[in-house]
Amino acid sequence: MVKKIAIIGAGPSGLLLAHYLLHRGDKYQVDIYERRNDPRTVSFSNSRTYPISLNERGMSALRKIEGLEEAVKAISVEMTGTMFHQKNGKTRLTPRKKPLVTLDRTNLAIALLENLTQKYDNNRLNIHFNCQCTSVDFAPKKVKLQNLETEEDFTIDYDLLVGADGGRSVVRESFVTTEDFECEQKYYPNDYKSIYLDSSEKLGTHLKADNIHTWRLDDGTLMVALHQVDGTMSGAINFPPEKNQVANLSTTQEVLKFFQSNFPEIGRLMTQEEAEAFLNKPISRILTVRCNRYHQGDSVLLIGDAAHAVSSSIGQGCNAALEDVVVFDNLLNEYSDNLADVLKQFTIRRKPDGLALVELGDYAFPSSTGLFIEFILRESIAKILHKVSPKNFAPSLIDLIFETTIPYSEILNSYKGWISKVKKSNESLIW
Repeated sequence: MVKKIAIIGAGPSGLLLAHYLLHRGDKYQVDIYERRNDPRTVSFSNSRTYPISLNERGMSALRKIEGLEEAVKAISVEMTGTMFHQKNGKTRLTPRKKPLVTLDRTNLAIALLENLTQKYDNNRLNIHFNCQCTSVDFAPKKVKLQNLETEEDFTIDYDLLVGADGGRSVVRESFVTTEDFECEQKYYPNDYKSIYLDSSEKLGTHLKADNIHTWRLDDGTLMVALHQVDGTMSGAINFPPEKNQVANLSTTQEVLKFFQSNFPEIGRLMTQEEAEAFLNKPISRILTVRCNRYHQGDSVLLIGDAAHAVSSSIGQGCNAALEDVVVFDNLLNEYSDNLADVLKQFTIRRKPDGLALVELGDYAFPSSTGLFIEFILRESIAKILHKVSPKNFAPSLIDLIFETTIPYSEILNSYKGWISKVKKSNESLIW
């Protein structure tokens, strides 16, 4: 009997899950519901999108579906290292053993969508845009949605409902009414603003295209910028909400002066229009999520940010979400598509890594300048020791996160002393 799968959210994890399920043959009929417009037909402002980086964890998940890795790499830039810029103009390069694949998140979704719709017709796959999930009724296995264009409400039923609808998941919110469900939602201490530069002709001259470029100020402000495949550059500035210049900028000239003084490489490139766009963007916050389970009964599953939303500080949100799909698919193989067993095991297998992921995102990087210097020294020493004796010394924390597929729970366990130290320091700064 064909099982009806309803996926809420057409982000990377929801779309990849559709690929994996339909790849299993005729066992599943998939319907995807997304509250936004179809990104293939509606033009999104470049200044509103943001870059993501995929390491081996995410790329290996794409690689299992024919054509996806090639399609994604065609619209990506490979980053071979991270360039740390100092205010005095000096730089320090940290090379990578394995390049990161970086691209715009919307473009990743489009690549997954196009590949999906080319392979499957509407006999097995239907994608519904401008459809907002409003509530879930677990007992009869029904979901209420609203068509945002017509404002009409409608109800669907399902054999499996998948919440791939992000950190503010409506599907997860429905878990609150169930027995023994616990979920902690917290805002990451730092706020952020995205940045976009279209000065394509100058970008390559000043900043190498195959490096992630970072700047850090003494007040804890961190800026990350990287090139896109079209020659533009995008990124974000993360900053503490109080006692920070970014939040107080009120004119275009103040924005230009701020960048020229603190990030001169970017300040030389930024135009008046780009400064105005930056000024007009709202300040954003990152919501992190920790749950005690990722399933409900035998028919509802949470994946990606809906299960374990993480700060962008370690660049693992999308990688972890794509890895969720691989874990789920492996369990379908192991338990012969018995959804009741698969969902229960998904929580058991994945929760330790989901909790560790959020912990690493919160506390891998210290906020204090003194502890940040210690972090740089620790990383350098760990790299040297591991190179000399890999059997006796673990890779550095950042190498483990960015260059391996080692479970997040194992990475956290290897560096629990450091994470505890940063947690204590960061919390003392906040309070």
